[in-house]
Formats: sequence, structure tokens, C-alpha cells
Amino acid sequence: MTKNYNLYTTYLYKSTIILKVNLMKRILFLSVVLSTMVVTAFAQKKNVSQAQSIAKGGSDFMEARELIQVALQHEETKNDPKTWYVAGYIEDQLFSTERMKEVLGGKPDQTVMYEALLKELAFFEKACELDRLPDVKGKVKPKFEKDIKGIMSANHLYYINGGAFYFDERDYRKAYEAFDQYLRIADNPIFKGEKTAERDSNYMTVRFYAAVAATQLSEPETAIVALKRATETPDFRINEVYQYLFNEYDVLKDTVNAEVVLKEAMGRVPEEPFFLLNLINIYIYSSRNKEAVDYLNQAIVKDPTNPMLYNAVGSVYEDGLKDSGEAEKNFSKALEIDPEYIDAVSNLGRVYYNQAISKQGDANLITDNKLYQEAVASAKALFEKARPYFEKAHKLKPEEVTYMIALRGIYYNLNMGKELSEIEKLLNE
Repeated sequence: MTKNYNLYTTYLYKSTIILKVNLMKRILFLSVVLSTMVVTAFAQKKNVSQAQSIAKGGSDFMEARELIQVALQHEETKNDPKTWYVAGYIEDQLFSTERMKEVLGGKPDQTVMYEALLKELAFFEKACELDRLPDVKGKVKPKFEKDIKGIMSANHLYYINGGAFYFDERDYRKAYEAFDQYLRIADNPIFKGEKTAERDSNYMTVRFYAAVAATQLSEPETAIVALKRATETPDFRINEVYQYLFNEYDVLKDTVNAEVVLKEAMGRVPEEPFFLLNLINIYIYSSRNKEAVDYLNQAIVKDPTNPMLYNAVGSVYEDGLKDSGEAEKNFSKALEIDPEYIDAVSNLGRVYYNQAISKQGDANLITDNKLYQEAVASAKALFEKARPYFEKAHKLKPEEVTYMIALRGIYYNLNMGKELSEIEKLLNE
């Protein structure tokens, strides 16, 4: 019994030793892991401070960028507002270094300068976002917002210069980005009530040119967002903005929104014919001719002395409703108001010319000679009626080929040899 007891006691003693050894190994391993994590975290925070120091000294911006890039991705530092602040600070120091060359009369590397400027805003925005998160006590105590505001405010106008630089380089994406960042800074809530947030002439100009740059990207969706933003500016080059916006919807074949834009534009730029004419085209192409006439008649009530409106009604009757009588009536009304209105001049001439062609075609089908001669005479009378209008249109716009072609047909059918030769000579030239 004693022997067995000793064996059992010895077994327990050895087992205890083994357990203690294993426990010590685990504790030691855990300590090593924790120590490594602390060292790594410390190393990353040190890298952030080192990167800031390097950028401040202006010695090696590439090294500073490499150090901060690692910290931006590391678990221990990627959610620290200081990391993002330093990332923006590095870019700002690089931008300022190049800008100072310009201030001192030297020649900066504008590509380097403006690329750094474009990079810094995203870093600062993220830094502000993290900086405003509540601490463990639920309090918000931003550490970097004041410095960031100072930097962004000082650099604000340089985004305009950057946009102009990229515009000249035909790098429209970066031009759009530069102008857009100018607007983002102005719209940032941290500047509320300050000069940076003012909707002044610079702000209006940048909205416009940001939209123009966006139209060069072959991305209608991007352009539409920028152009809609530009329509919010009180009448700053609003005519051009709406024309651009209509064209973007036209590219997308989105006639619903195109129609909305055209109607809105007509309310803001009623004197611009572009919008009305394109709205009429939408109505005609969608076989809504009566709706087009109704819309135009409403416009005529508001502006009864506008020859463009009568000319537009005549065009709808001529092309859409195939009513030459109403077309003639409205083109004539437009010319009563403005005898030199070239569109109405040529349009009325075309009504008579097309009637003459139709009559001539009918004549060619008649076998009775007397009736044939009467029909030919009727066609010639219409050619003669069309002649003064096309001659006037040609005089007002001598380079327009369609007017010369119409005159050639008229002179030929009226046996006007001399005039025919002259117009053919011009066409050949």
C-alpha cells in the first residue's frame, strides 16, 4: 500500500511539473506576442511622427509618403486622425515647397505642385471625420481641425489655378477634380460663416468651369451632376449650362429629362431660341404635334411680337401636321413682324417651292395636253411665288448652299437661263 501510494504521489508531482511548464510556455508566448504588438504599434506611431518630421524639413517627401502609407493601412494607426492629418500635411508641405519657388521668382514644377494639392484634401477630410468622433467619455475634442482649417483656407484659391493649369493641359479629369475640390472646401461645414464659404464670383465661376470640364469626360452621368449643380448658381452663364445639360441628356437618349430641362431653361432664358426649337423637335419626333402647337400658342400669348414663335408654329404645321395652309399663314405672320427674319423667309419660300414640285409631278401624270399645260402653268406660278423668298434668303446668307440649290431648281423651271448660269457657277465654286 505504501509503495503504491508513493508511485501515485510521484505521478501527481510529475504531472504538476509538466502543467506548470506548459503554462509558463503559454504565458511566455503570450507575453512575446503582446510585446511584439506593442512594439509594432509603437513603431507605426513613431513612423507617423517621423514622416511628419521629414516632410517638415522638406528633405525627402518620397520617404515621408512611404512611411505614412504603411501607417494608413496598419490596424493600430489607420483609425488615428493624426495618421490622416500627417498624410495631408506631407502633401501640403510638398505643394508649399513648389509654390514658394514661384513666390521667390523661380519656376515651380506645376505638375508636382498641383498633384500634391489634389491629394491632400481627401486626407484632411478623413482626419476631420475621425477627429470628431467622441472619446471614451463621449466628448468630442478635435485636435487637428484648427490646423486643417488654416491649411485648406490658405490653399483654397490655388485649386482654381490648378483647375486652369489642367484645363490648359487638356487633362479635363484633373481639371474637374481641382474645381470640384474648391467647391467641396467652400461647402465644408467647418467653414460655415467664414469667408472661405462665401458664394462669391469665384464660387460661381468655378461651378461653371467644373461643369464644363465634366462635359469633356465622356461620362454623361458625371457631367449631369456637375451641370445641375451649376444651374443652382443665380444666372451665371445659365444659357450655356442648360445647353450643355440638354446635350448630355440627348447623348443618353433620355427625352423625358431633356424635356424637363428645356422647359426649365425656357423659364430662365426665354430669349434663347435653342430651347424652344429643341422642345418642338422632341414633340415632333414623338408625334405630339398638336401638343407642340398648343405650347407655342401659349408662348405667343405671352410674347405676341416674337417672330420666332410664329416661325416655329409654321414649322410644326409644315413638317408634323402636313398643313401647308397653316404653315404659310404663320411664316407670313413672322415676316410681318420681322421682314429680315431669314428662317421665316426661307421657310415660306420652301412652302411654295414644295407645292410647285408637287404640282409639277401631278402634271407629268396628265395625258390631256390642255390639262397638262394648265397644270404646268400652275406649277410655274408657284415657282415664281417662291423665287423672291429664296433670292432674299440668298442675299441675306449668300454662303448657304440649300438656298442656291432651291434657286437653281426655280430658275431651271422658269427658263431663266442667265440666272441659272450664275447660280450654277456659284455652286461649282
